[in-house]
Amino acid sequence: MIVEASFLDKLKHFGLNSYQAKLWTALLSRGVATAGELSDISNVPRSRAYDVLESLEKKGFIIMKIGKPIKYIAVPPAEVVKRVQKRIKVDADRESEQIENLKASEVMGELKMLHSQGIEKVDPTEMTASIKGRGNLYDHLTDILDSAKKSVVICTTAEGLVRKADALKRSLKQLKKKGVKIKIAAKMNDASKAAAKELKEFAEIKNSNIEGRFVIVDGERLTFMLVDDKEINAGYDTGVTVNSDFFVNSFQKLFDKQWKDMKK
Repeated sequence: MIVEASFLDKLKHFGLNSYQAKLWTALLSRGVATAGELSDISNVPRSRAYDVLESLEKKGFIIMKIGKPIKYIAVPPAEVVKRVQKRIKVDADRESEQIENLKASEVMGELKMLHSQGIEKVDPTEMTASIKGRGNLYDHLTDILDSAKKSVVICTTAEGLVRKADALKRSLKQLKKKGVKIKIAAKMNDASKAAAKELKEFAEIKNSNIEGRFVIVDGERLTFMLVDDKEINAGYDTGVTVNSDFFVNSFQKLFDKQWKDMKK
């Protein structure tokens, strides 16, 4: 049986390797078959077929029919999908619980101490780094926003405000509860005005003419984007994060002067 490589590659979504995918599709095409028959039609070495079929049985993709010779029965694909979904959910819930428990563990305390002691020894210029891809940028922004204690400044474009209303709303809501002061400066159009209405309960928002996108946290941490978001694909969006008190504080003062002249 010849199955296109592109089709077998798609079966990785089921958590199958190459041999598992070949044997499973071979069994689906036959319904019931022995390991030898499946090895012949799938081009999987007979020395590996039994181990691979056993792994498929454990995953719930096939059923072993007792008898001589041993035969295997294919589980209907729709049922397999249900089993895969259930397994993924169980695994995800278990891993999520383990990570949640880790937050309050002694291990996390020791890791935080190691990090804070290490950071104190690092020159500020060594803490400047670039972040590529809009998804990675928003993950980074979420992390630094969650660490805010006093203030947050967000300056962005009209389109950027729409995106941030969706990506950062949860974080901004939590900051509001913590008493963190949030200022958002963005150009306004119909779409960004709608986004501003969503965020105004968490932040003070003003209409801005600043050509730039950046976030300042506690006057100490700055992340700024290097290109116009209208001129670049999201995957190539790039930001630079700076942890220098002197530089970020100067940047904050420049923004504060502009903020006074902006209109709500």
